[in-house]
Amino acid sequence: MRQATYGEVFAVREFRVLFGSFALLVAGDSIKMLALSVLVYAQTGSAGLSAAAYMAGWLPYVFGGMFLLSLADRLPPRGLMIIGELVRVAVCLLLAYAGLPVWAMLALVLVTGLFAPVFGAARTALLPEVLPGDAFVLGRSLLGVTSASAQIAGLAAGGAFLAAAGPHGALAVTAALSAVAAAVLRLGLPPRPARAARDAAGAGPEAGLRARRDGGGGRRGAVAETVAVNRRLLADRRVRGLLLAGWLPSVCLAGAEAMIVPYLGGQGQAGAVLAAAACGMAVGEFAVGRFAAPGLRERLSLPLAVLLGLPWLAFVLAPGAGWAAALAALAAAGLAYQLGLQRRFVDAVPEEVRGQAFGLHSAGLMTGQAVGAALIGVLGELVTPRYALVAAGAAGVLTALALTRHLRPDPEPAIRR
Repeated sequence: MRQATYGEVFAVREFRVLFGSFALLVAGDSIKMLALSVLVYAQTGSAGLSAAAYMAGWLPYVFGGMFLLSLADRLPPRGLMIIGELVRVAVCLLLAYAGLPVWAMLALVLVTGLFAPVFGAARTALLPEVLPGDAFVLGRSLLGVTSASAQIAGLAAGGAFLAAAGPHGALAVTAALSAVAAAVLRLGLPPRPARAARDAAGAGPEAGLRARRDGGGGRRGAVAETVAVNRRLLADRRVRGLLLAGWLPSVCLAGAEAMIVPYLGGQGQAGAVLAAAACGMAVGEFAVGRFAAPGLRERLSLPLAVLLGLPWLAFVLAPGAGWAAALAALAAAGLAYQLGLQRRFVDAVPEEVRGQAFGLHSAGLMTGQAVGAALIGVLGELVTPRYALVAAGAAGVLTALALTRHLRPDPEPAIRR
């Protein structure tokens, strides 16, 4: 496979639209959750409720991923992404100006968040159509770099907006960013039919077989379809292995990062260390995407996955904030291991359920990171944050080695003479 370049990726107009709207999405969500956390704390004075508000946007991923993801393949992708942005506009304006009690604000974020995996899956599944071949992997790399950079920018801008206009003004800014993103998607992307409709139109007799299999004439409902396709994907050994390889090493990294604040004991130092980790992730994604050929990128998946855990073992020496930042950045650079799995994952999943497959990957990743943070948090209470960090690193290394079979690239087929 010929190696693509970032210049070729950015030359595709549809990718530029997806890239720009994604940057607005990530920055806006960072501002929204920060502003909501401050708003809840101002009304209740409860640190626990404030933390719950900050995490509320991520919690619905597990439920949306289990029951709603089939919508990503059953609805046109451009319309689905635009609906997602307009929902964010409405939510932010209600949070800012409707005078809702805290329970209603949290319920609003949780309920609307159920559909976030669907909107994200529609975007990700569109990438292989917009960027064929190796360009798709570079596109994913750029979105990874953008995610880290936009989170940092969003948190910094959120702090500035909170200081200047308070949480209500910051939420209004997020609504404006989502409105701009909706306009960019509407004007920049051509309409495409739903993936499932395209598959049915081109499948001929197979479509009839699927219809009979699904119950005689009509399609199953979204929930039943999502559950059935999730089961089908997880039953496939190759897909299941790639999903586990994408999920489990990152779980250990999330657990380690969750221990940074209690380890350092000061939020200022912890913020700098976590920012260094985000920078390490961005640098790793860019370097591997830009300078590694497709074959090398896939061979690097295993050593980079091991790198996710290895630097945390050095915390047995109780490093200070400076060394902690360097070690966190080095560990997070290992997240580039995911780039070596992207092409294989696209090849492994059926095209007609590609949106759901990518959504399942994202939902499992979000859920796993929350579980990893919780488990290492409990361990930190039982031992110390320092040794919990070391345990997270050891778990990361062992997990990567256990997944060697799935992290290594598929063997090249033998050439017959």
